[in-house]
Amino acid sequence: QVQLVESGGGLVQAGGSLRLSCAASGGTFSSYAMGWFRQAAGKEREFVAGIMWSGGSTYYADSVKGRFTISRDNAKNTVYLQMNSLKPEDTAVYYCAAKAGTYYFPPYDYWGQGTQVTVSS
Repeated sequence: QVQLVESGGGLVQAGGSLRLSCAASGGTFSSYAMGWFRQAAGKEREFVAGIMWSGGSTYYADSVKGRFTISRDNAKNTVYLQMNSLKPEDTAVYYCAAKAGTYYFPPYDYWGQGTQVTVSS
């Protein structure tokens, strides 16, 4: 069983940056593909970014491409989401997720509790 704990959310002005972290425990982190999802109030959960187990391949939703960067440190059992040029429409609860296997496309097996990101205009 994998446990995931996100951190780094908060309130930021439009154009600003935040870095989310997700610490994993209870499994072999390097064998999991990892992803970040977000859910804004009243909207469906969106797959924002994914990274394969080795970090050699990544995926970004069109809505964040060129602004967000996903990365991982397998030695620290941690995945990151660097978010730059934030917009008010990026406001959401951000979730870290893990899945067994190589590639990052959903569905995912394990989820964190989420961290709130609020971007003010």
